[in-house]
Amino acid sequence: MNVVKRQEPVALSTAYRWYALALLTVLNLLNYLDRNVIFALFEPIKRDLSLTDAQLGWLGSAYILVFSVAALPFGVLSDLRSRRAVIAWGVSLWSAFTVLAGLARGFGSLFVTRAAVGIGEAAFGPASQSLVADYFSGKRRAFAMGILSAGLSLGGVLGLWLGGKLEAVYGWRVTFMAVGLPGFALAVLAVRLVDPTRVLTPVKVTHLLRELRVGVDTLIRQFNPLLVTAGLGAIAALWADRGFGASSETVTMIFAIAAGLGLALNLQRWVRQIRQDRIDDTPFGGGVSEVFVELVRATRLVFRTPTLVWVFLSGALVSFGLNGLVGWGSSFASRELGWSAAESAAHLGEWGLISGTAGTLFGGVFADWLRKYTVAGRVWAGAIGLLIGGALAVWLVTIRDPQHFVTVFAVAFFFLTWYNGPLAATIFDVVAARVSATVVGAYLLFTHVAGDAIAFPLVGALSDRFGIDRAMLILPVVTVIGGLALLPAVRTVGGDGVRMTGEFPVVVVEE
Repeated sequence: MNVVKRQEPVALSTAYRWYALALLTVLNLLNYLDRNVIFALFEPIKRDLSLTDAQLGWLGSAYILVFSVAALPFGVLSDLRSRRAVIAWGVSLWSAFTVLAGLARGFGSLFVTRAAVGIGEAAFGPASQSLVADYFSGKRRAFAMGILSAGLSLGGVLGLWLGGKLEAVYGWRVTFMAVGLPGFALAVLAVRLVDPTRVLTPVKVTHLLRELRVGVDTLIRQFNPLLVTAGLGAIAALWADRGFGASSETVTMIFAIAAGLGLALNLQRWVRQIRQDRIDDTPFGGGVSEVFVELVRATRLVFRTPTLVWVFLSGALVSFGLNGLVGWGSSFASRELGWSAAESAAHLGEWGLISGTAGTLFGGVFADWLRKYTVAGRVWAGAIGLLIGGALAVWLVTIRDPQHFVTVFAVAFFFLTWYNGPLAATIFDVVAARVSATVVGAYLLFTHVAGDAIAFPLVGALSDRFGIDRAMLILPVVTVIGGLALLPAVRTVGGDGVRMTGEFPVVVVEE
């Protein structure tokens, strides 16, 4: 069985650590660019495909639903196998389906391609954050995580800006194809990164799928029930949409029920194979027991660590509010301020790039500085930014003067992006490195399922009924609540950090 072995941390030069951080940050930027570009294309897609706001909301949530569910198992996989391979595979997958989105002919096909993007992005998130935490394990961790998180704010607003610019010239289909292509080249660089805590065996591109044990034959054999039922569900959903004019909610429910049934059949099959001592026929091979142990340990750790409970809760509320604002911001500006899609992308994208970058970097530096004086410095930094930025965002959605709107948006976005680095660093401050990627996967699962996966379709449905101006008000209010929910962690982070070192012993898994 090909299981990655742990070793003592490798001595890497400072220059190499910064190179690795820069590469992962660019990949994270591309991650969020490909994720958010659809929001800049909402209006032309709605016009060309004759969609409702509710359907646009489901397109925004398509990748989140899959991303959230897939993040946890990919976090486990990153802790047990090669993080480099997981990252490279994820980048290649999300790039491929971003390109394919440009070929979509209707709501159903566009929903499926956007959902598949979530699989690749789920592979990248936990593994990349875990790597950066190992590259920068000391006093610069929050700053390093802030730089990595800059890809979130940069990529998010760059997706809006670049999407609007490209759509105005080439149309939304070419836009999807153009932003998806760069990922393939960067995946080649990612697979060659040095992992500071894993045996330094080269990972060749030709061996990538073999290392992840997801070769085409194996994939079809192991996931046959899921593939068959999901395929039948897609056909049934398409038939209901085209033949009977079913609503987007009904179409999505049909596909979700079919896919859920297939997953249940798959799980039943794997349990039967394990009982028959055919563990190697399951996706995780002989390491399946380690996977279950990791999941149980990570779940217990979260519930036994008060800081993680508050960070998870706050993260879900902030994901609902902030990502909802980013997702619907372009449509709101187009309808309420009279901007074209290109103008919305230009104003929000340009100022979002400036203030988002400044806020993310400042938040990391400010958090590390505060931590010199209080162990809760990183928690304080994130909470302060969310409370100030959230209050400004409440004001923002009531403004109808374009120049005034841009000014308040830039200031609000600066404060709202403070939390990225501090919250990520806080998780690693109270979690042992052995299961760090698994816990990050659990965090992403919870925050997105309970956050923006709900926000996008909910705001769309409210917009269809009450108008987008009223629907948007819920988002900044929830963001403020998210900042308040983080404050109790100020009292718990110190004790949880002390207990962390003995929580999980390092286990070396031999081949």
